[in-house]
Amino acid sequence: MANDPSTIRRTLQFKFTLPTSDATHLLSLLKAARPFHEAFGGKKFRLLQNVDDPARYVHEIEYETHEAIELNRQRFASDPRIQAYLSSWRALLGGSVEIDVYQEVE
Repeated sequence: MANDPSTIRRTLQFKFTLPTSDATHLLSLLKAARPFHEAFGGKKFRLLQNVDDPARYVHEIEYETHEAIELNRQRFASDPRIQAYLSSWRALLGGSVEIDVYQEVE
């Protein structure tokens, strides 16, 4: 997909606070979700913990997708599989999740 001119790269960030600094359950969820992310173009995944506030995390997903999917992100976000995944996040976190999508500036 990387050589396809209609493919674009994005970085998705989930920013959230856990009730404690123990990320054991979160790591299990992320490992289980890896095939799901890869099916939608996910290439690189990482979980970052805030050094000054250990209960704060950022989960980054770098992905490549066809431009048509990215341009219609709202309809894509309403996909039942995406909604089920987000429900898992909300249940685990018990709070809000800030979601940002970035593109690389070249």
